[in-house]
Amino acid sequence: MTELSILPASETDIDAICLLLNELFSQEADFAADSAKQRRAVIEILSQPDRGQILILKKDGQVVGMVNLLYLMSTAMGGKVAMLEDMIIAERCRSQGLGQQLLTTAIDFARQQGCLRITLLTDADNERAQQFYQKHGFNHSAMLPMRRVFED
Repeated sequence: MTELSILPASETDIDAICLLLNELFSQEADFAADSAKQRRAVIEILSQPDRGQILILKKDGQVVGMVNLLYLMSTAMGGKVAMLEDMIIAERCRSQGLGQQLLTTAIDFARQQGCLRITLLTDADNERAQQFYQKHGFNHSAMLPMRRVFED
């Protein structure tokens, strides 16, 4: 019998989270995997749970999925909101309903943390991800994401 659990990450999960982020960033158009940067950010998030949380999905004791929620204060919403920054299920574990379980838990978790909204970004050409999120109540926004990256 398969044992599944979804829980907040701890420092012992850093290596597994970084491996998943490497897999995620290898398939995204705007980002590239950089183990040092990912490790630094994961440690920062784990050390400041009031700024964000990482939930991990374990299957038979092994981390096979993660989702990262970062918290912001929204003047438009008049309170705390979450940015779903990263979500991934290891490729070998996809199409088993695990992403649905992880996302549902993340949504419930954000509500429990007092969040009034969750925002996320997907690659513009990732229709599969967009359909997945739409099934869970996410809608396209009239807002267009823009960014400016500061070079080192």
